[in-house]
Amino acid sequence: MSPKLSVIVTVYNEEENVRPLVAAIKAALPAIDYELIYVDDGSSDRTLAVLREEMYERLVVVEFRRNYGQSAALMAGIEVARGTFIATMDGDLQNDPTDIPHMLAMAEADNLDMVAGERVNRQDGVFLRKIPSWIANYIIRTSSGVHLRDYGCALRVLRADIAKDLGLYGELHRFIPVLVSLETTRIQQIAVKHHARQFGQSKYGLGRTFKVVSDLLLMLFFKRYLGRPMHLFGNSGILLVLVGVLINLYLLGLKLMGQDIWGKPLLILGVIALLGGIQLITIGIVVDIQMRTYYESQNKRPYTVRNVLRGGEG
Repeated sequence: MSPKLSVIVTVYNEEENVRPLVAAIKAALPAIDYELIYVDDGSSDRTLAVLREEMYERLVVVEFRRNYGQSAALMAGIEVARGTFIATMDGDLQNDPTDIPHMLAMAEADNLDMVAGERVNRQDGVFLRKIPSWIANYIIRTSSGVHLRDYGCALRVLRADIAKDLGLYGELHRFIPVLVSLETTRIQQIAVKHHARQFGQSKYGLGRTFKVVSDLLLMLFFKRYLGRPMHLFGNSGILLVLVGVLINLYLLGLKLMGQDIWGKPLLILGVIALLGGIQLITIGIVVDIQMRTYYESQNKRPYTVRNVLRGGEG
């Protein structure tokens, strides 16, 4: 029989945090039928050995051959999970598993597809962690239209059918709320506890900023243009073509009036605009064909149906 809840913890070199977190999860979920899935993301320390020492009937350990990253680790944990609901959390003891029962109860009572945590009293450094996080949260919130206050909190509870369709490639684990919003609007965020790291070192730094910006551009494309890529590339291409045509018509008029237009910067701009516009339109057509192949080859639809009610049935 499948458990009600699958708790997924992704770890990379967290040997000192395994035992206390396993004990904390056991103590926090005594009344819930759960399984605990640890995904070891190619740790080079004794993380895997400690997990084997901590094995009990509810613990599942997924071992990677090498380090693939947190998104891949989450994807592997979600694929293995058998629960109706899936809870995700970091393995560094900063998330508190005592928040999970309340989040699960909220998801069930309010028929929510995701309950996300908000670290209201975040125990991290101000300059290297908090300020970059505040800036990133503001940018993601205003650009994506998904109005959550904290996108970086790893503590979340999701319905399994939503989680298994996320497609966490690359570094997209940071944008799980945006990915979930592509499928549903039933999302809420609640305050959760946050603790300072006791053991080990954070795997995050300022170097992830460029990855976040790149992934944000991808998320914006998913959010706004995945089902209609021609509207993005085609509109921009048509605008550039029109600019190029107008510039070139103006220069043609000058040429007909006897003026020398060779070497003018405006001529170069007109040619570039014309060629760039044609390229964008062509890209739009190719991406639109790929989008149709993506949906039709897998029998997917650009929409999801939650339920169908028919009168006279029941």
